[in-house]
Amino acid sequence: MDRPAASARLIDKALAPRFALLCLGIWLNAADTLVTATIMPSVARDIGGYAYFGWSVAAYLTGSIVAGACSGKLSMALGLRTATALTGLVYAIGCAMSALAPEFVTFILGRLVQGLGAGAVVALCYVAITALFPENLWPRVYGAVAGVWGAATLLGPTLGGLFAAAGFWRGAFWMFVVQAVIFVGAVMVMLPTDHADRGRGRIPTLQLVLLVIAVSLIGAAGIVASPHLAVVLALGGVLGMAAMLAANARTHDRLLPASAADLTTATGLGLLTIFACEAAVIGFTVYGPAFIQARHHASPLTAGYVVGAIAAGWTLCAMLVGKVPARKDGGFVRLGVGVILLGALASAWTVARGTMIETAAAFAVLGAGFGLAHAFIARRTIAGAPAEEQAMASGAVPTAQLIGGATGAAGVGAIANLLGFSHGIDPTLAHGQGLVLFTALIPLAVVGFAAAWRLGR
Repeated sequence: MDRPAASARLIDKALAPRFALLCLGIWLNAADTLVTATIMPSVARDIGGYAYFGWSVAAYLTGSIVAGACSGKLSMALGLRTATALTGLVYAIGCAMSALAPEFVTFILGRLVQGLGAGAVVALCYVAITALFPENLWPRVYGAVAGVWGAATLLGPTLGGLFAAAGFWRGAFWMFVVQAVIFVGAVMVMLPTDHADRGRGRIPTLQLVLLVIAVSLIGAAGIVASPHLAVVLALGGVLGMAAMLAANARTHDRLLPASAADLTTATGLGLLTIFACEAAVIGFTVYGPAFIQARHHASPLTAGYVVGAIAAGWTLCAMLVGKVPARKDGGFVRLGVGVILLGALASAWTVARGTMIETAAAFAVLGAGFGLAHAFIARRTIAGAPAEEQAMASGAVPTAQLIGGATGAAGVGAIANLLGFSHGIDPTLAHGQGLVLFTALIPLAVVGFAAAWRLGR
């Protein structure tokens, strides 16, 4: 077999181990969220921490944002192999911290370190594609590794449910420690040695600091005793987000494109749509498993699969509309975000008062909305940026989603505590106040729909 023919296949004697390495790195991030969401009720029952429930997601996503923004500079400073191995080690340390946590504060710190490691690992794995595979295979590799996210949809709730059902939630994190160590060893063997380059790019430190402060203030609003102080902290978080956008527009070292806050541009509208929709619905991932287990006496495995319907609906619809031509994407932007809004309303009702089957169906509709719209929102967001900022706009799409998730998780955690869920999910309280909890952030989905309607023109 000649060399061109050999390089035309992914599952080749030389290329298969490299592909497996990339899949393992992306799996560490893809499976983490669903596994953790499934075991969180067990974690809270064991070491306490219902009052900090939203922080477990917010800390992880905030760490991912910071790591994603810094990973390119880290790669240039240390070289791709060293940077990837180092961030894999950071992820392993974070998992070990979570596994060993005697109380919830340590657990949250572990989740933050996990996010720092996982966010950088995923970013660097995508960079590594260009180093490990011939150029003619790049599109196929990008498409193939996307299947890892689909696999995580199926396997994540299973793994989390099995560990939770066995009363050994810590084992889920030890499992990720072992996988991370294997990943680091494979990186050192398989990635080529490269030279560091410290001469390009600067980390957007000010924006990252403002973002972390804003998310922390929003989350802190739910754990203070004074309602007046809670309002002040929440407003401070909103002002922190505004300050981050203002600082971003005035510097050359940007976290987001300069037009991120300009709603007269497709880029600004697209990023707002992504942020608002993610912030509006992240509460279903944070509190959905706990509500399902409490209201229906369901096992962690069952609850994990009900929540996994969101990812399943997303994946299925994304596959169905993958080949829609660009001239039709405006209609799918509007349709998809409209379905997200309807799915969020239905999910809020069913999680609080419906059956498990109704909840799973509503979650599938919610995920379907994202699957219908996400690729087309991204396409318009990137295309609307100036040519010199299109690469940054491409990176801003997942960053805006992470920021929305972190903000929404902190916000829904604060609201849950104010509604009386700081010590657990009481079924009677869940029926009465659950609807308030899950509809509290839906106005953000309305904002996202308004932005999507303009974006779809």
